[in-house]
Amino acid sequence: MKKLKATGSYTLLCIACLTIMVGALVAPGLISISSALGVADNAILLITLPALGAVIFAPISGRLIDKYGAYKSLVAGLFLYGFLGASVYCLHGPVFVFANRILLGGVTSVVMAGCTMLISQWYFGQARLGMMAKQGMAIELGGVIFLFVGGLLAAQYWALPLSLYLIAWLFLAMLLFFVPRQHPVEVEADAPEDHTMLERGLSLKSVYLVTVFSMVSFFVAVVLLPSTMHSQDYNEEQVGLLLALISLIAVAAAHFMPKVTKQLGEQNVLALAFISYGLSYICFLQTGTPTLVSGALFSGIGFGFSIPLLNHMTVERSEANVRGRNLSYFTMAVFFGQFLTSFIEYIPGGTDNVFISSIILSVTAALTLFVTGSSKLQQVTTDEV
Repeated sequence: MKKLKATGSYTLLCIACLTIMVGALVAPGLISISSALGVADNAILLITLPALGAVIFAPISGRLIDKYGAYKSLVAGLFLYGFLGASVYCLHGPVFVFANRILLGGVTSVVMAGCTMLISQWYFGQARLGMMAKQGMAIELGGVIFLFVGGLLAAQYWALPLSLYLIAWLFLAMLLFFVPRQHPVEVEADAPEDHTMLERGLSLKSVYLVTVFSMVSFFVAVVLLPSTMHSQDYNEEQVGLLLALISLIAVAAAHFMPKVTKQLGEQNVLALAFISYGLSYICFLQTGTPTLVSGALFSGIGFGFSIPLLNHMTVERSEANVRGRNLSYFTMAVFFGQFLTSFIEYIPGGTDNVFISSIILSVTAALTLFVTGSSKLQQVTTDEV
């Protein structure tokens, strides 16, 4: 059986880093970048519009991947990612800049779905789950690295962070050199899958819905913590360190997720993720550094235990001929959850009410997952008897 070499695996993990950086890259220098591009009045859209673009174009991306293949689609996606990301430097004004950001988000949906599709073609069973856990780790670790480097570059000149988008071209060269075009398709037929158990678990539509809830639960903290911490007299550097801590905890949680899933089962691990989200917002409602650090710990666990697992569940529940399409819907769910957090400022009662609403959402999702998972497990046991 042909296996992907370590350099090929590393390449796919590098490509995964591009997912979270698409909007977040401009965050450290948002004020200066938005002013230079002529969109200072709507600066936040530089961060959120790529997510909207991913939602809009994800279905088209999936059909392109199913028609032309993940490899060719990913090659085109990586080239356009670097071109669109860096070329915004030459644009000015809301119409051109925001159109560029939406198109960049659409290309990101091709990159994310295509990368996951390649992983699903080279890895099977527990090896696939382990690789997708590493993919989740790479996404979060990429956020830490690119946010840090982007901040350093923005301090030198407003446009320098935009050059980081061109790293997609380096990853494109690595893809061409280290990942073979032909994957071991014959192994797919031999890969054992318990379709009966899959039918008794979450359906694909339920996986997408849980993905949206998970991303909303995660990004509420990312959006609100800068303002809440500022009101408690924390500076920008301290805010950045706490957000980086959340990402690092998510990396560690994703590392242990396959082992925990093997012991507890998919739905119980997802329920545990939402319990962690709820605990994080209980901590964020309090004041003081110890509670903020505790909240960061729980928030990172929530992400690491949910998104990589939901990614794997999407692959396992998809036939090979429509897997690209289904992964694009998963991408849509991820970015739709992120985009929804743009509207939390309209919830009446301030940030405390938003945190309380997040707690209620997390507890409801956890209880639903736990109860339905337990009932299905009981049904399986009864059927076996």
